[in-house]
Amino acid sequence: MYKQSLKKWGNSLAVRIPKAIADALELKEGSKVEVKVEGNRIVIIPKRDLKELLGRITPESVHGEVDWGKREGNEVW
Repeated sequence: MYKQSLKKWGNSLAVRIPKAIADALELKEGSKVEVKVEGNRIVIIPKRDLKELLGRITPESVHGEVDWGKREGNEVW
């Protein structure tokens, strides 16, 4: 756990994210995050866009086709 101090940034307050946390969550300058309040906590959630998610696909992470059996309804194959 890290303890941080809030700093003034214009009319807002800012908190620094330690490098170890940024690295673990693959956050970098310009990364988009959602900030919300849950009870008495501030929650910061990384928000990934489709381009970023697709960029993480590797040949090792692609699976083959799955045979789901014969059609059951109006599916088009």
